[in-house]
Amino acid sequence: MARPLTIFSALLLTYSTGLTQSGAYTRSATLGIHFVFNDFETASAIRSSSLSAVLKEKRIAKIKDMSQGLALNYGRGLSEHFDFSSTLIGSFLAYPMENRGPVSKDFLLLEADVSMRGKLFTDKHWLVPYLELGAGASKYQGYWGAFIPAGIGVQISFFGEAYLAISSQYRMAITQTSNYHFVHSIGLVGNIGSLD
Repeated sequence: MARPLTIFSALLLTYSTGLTQSGAYTRSATLGIHFVFNDFETASAIRSSSLSAVLKEKRIAKIKDMSQGLALNYGRGLSEHFDFSSTLIGSFLAYPMENRGPVSKDFLLLEADVSMRGKLFTDKHWLVPYLELGAGASKYQGYWGAFIPAGIGVQISFFGEAYLAISSQYRMAITQTSNYHFVHSIGLVGNIGSLD
């Protein structure tokens, strides 16, 4: 748990240092819609053995074994290399929780998170890889949970007006009413404000 918090602190320090620079090219406000894939199987396999063992034994879940959902995302540039991002995901699935029997029926899982994204390049580039870290909350059948989303992604710009965003997050459970899982997403993001 200390490692994600250390990385997040470093991102915040770098961001606050960047605020003193003038002429920063920051992204305008954006709105996006994403198709998501929830992968509990791979996360469970990694936790029961190791990442190297899962990769070696090819125990990565297939797309057909993942539950799908839709997400809405709002983002805003904070500096040239850092963005704020908030996401709301809705998925119908049988959500596994600790100390509860298996769920035999699909119910709505809602997950909301806020994250800081650290970008390798500025939005002036057509291809921008990024890392993200944040905090999130979930609700499933009246149970509230908390998690830490950490992930990687890439955005591909279409003339600076819209983006194709592809990302993969590992959601680390904080409460017993949440579960470790991956969320892979692909979506379209468009500017809804003017560039600063």
